[in-house]
Amino acid sequence: MTKFKKRQSFDNNLIVTNTGTQMARASVDSVNTEVSRMRGSILVKRNLTLKKLQNKQKFYDDDKVLIGNKISEGHENFVMAYNMLTGIRVAVSRCSGVMKKISDSDFKSYTKLTFNTDGSEMTPSSKYDFKFKDYCPEVFRDLRSTFGLDQADYLISITGKYILSELGSPGKSGSFFYYSRDFRFIIKTIHHSEHKQLRRILKEYYSHVKSNPNTLISQIYGLHRLKMPLLNGVKRKVHFIVMNNLFPPHRDIHLKYDLKGSTWGRYTKAEDAETKPLKDLNWLENHEAIKFGPHKRKVFMDQLQKDVELLKRINVMDYSLLMGIHNTKNKTSGSITKTKLSIFDPKSHDMHDVIKTNPRYIEPTDLPTDVYPGRSKFIFYGHDGGIRSTNVNNEPESDIYYLGVIDFLTSYSLKKRLETFWRSLSHTRETVSSLPASEYGDRFLKFIKDGITKEKTD
Repeated sequence: MTKFKKRQSFDNNLIVTNTGTQMARASVDSVNTEVSRMRGSILVKRNLTLKKLQNKQKFYDDDKVLIGNKISEGHENFVMAYNMLTGIRVAVSRCSGVMKKISDSDFKSYTKLTFNTDGSEMTPSSKYDFKFKDYCPEVFRDLRSTFGLDQADYLISITGKYILSELGSPGKSGSFFYYSRDFRFIIKTIHHSEHKQLRRILKEYYSHVKSNPNTLISQIYGLHRLKMPLLNGVKRKVHFIVMNNLFPPHRDIHLKYDLKGSTWGRYTKAEDAETKPLKDLNWLENHEAIKFGPHKRKVFMDQLQKDVELLKRINVMDYSLLMGIHNTKNKTSGSITKTKLSIFDPKSHDMHDVIKTNPRYIEPTDLPTDVYPGRSKFIFYGHDGGIRSTNVNNEPESDIYYLGVIDFLTSYSLKKRLETFWRSLSHTRETVSSLPASEYGDRFLKFIKDGITKEKTD
């Protein structure tokens, strides 16, 4: 009996030992399997991450835009650009027929359009849902005609293939620029305050243009608004204008200046000169001068005086004279602005082609080889899209100037008054940018007048 109990105890211990060993082995195998699985998972994730990085690097290497941020299907502003072009095409097309005399009610009118994937009697189907508002369509139609723009040419230029780069404003406004396919027009987003200001001064601007077709103030061809739904259900409103591009599509700009007449902070460093215009202190430092003989000097200053009188009357400031200089003796080619842009050129308007299209570098054949039809009749656009420099004997010289007054939608508001007070505490009042409209205009005129070559003295 005792032997039997010992034998049974031995067998039980053996069973327990074998079971424990098997469990231990099973546990080890399970751990090894889990480790292998985790190792495999880490390797897969590592390979995927490496592949993504390689693809991302390849994308950046193959598809660079050196000025601005490229708009692509993944870029939120691609939707905005697409909607802008679609809305302009439909709105401008609807504003046709016999032109009528402009009345006061035309300055308050607007047209609303709703776009969706299904389309309607008023609008074609669209890739995105959005609402479009066209302000004072008859007024801007008349302005386009005054500026020498043909309706059909305008539509073809503004809504065909287009230059697909988004540029921040040279100033601090944070606006974006989109060039038309032929580099002749700019679609510029503006702040709501600028939108209200333009509507407020539109009647005076219109009257001034009709009386002064050679005005140096920016030519505005349309005022529009987008309303787009965002993912969180909030509606995003974007106001924008269509305006003239001062610089020609067929000439290189060798020097670019933005002149306000103020000197505080108005300097562009040499390393930034390729992407930003030079400013007032650069102008003085370089001893620059607008080379106009007596005849062109008088014509230029007379028009600028009239333009500034308008700007003072409507209480705006912070504008500037943007000037591009092309030297006909300079044989180098490759404008900084144009060679580093890309163009979006789908094979057709079919949505599959649009989605599959990638931007490509702009080529010389993408741009016109002459000035826009209709511009040559204006004094300051009459010579190859600009105005030729002359000497004291009114004989032509080598420089061609492309110039105009830009950014004239900033009113001298309470905010600007406070800025004037604050800046004047530590700087001479005459040097700061923010001044009342009358003072700003007088200083601006004096700076430009002093920057023109003087008459010959006996």
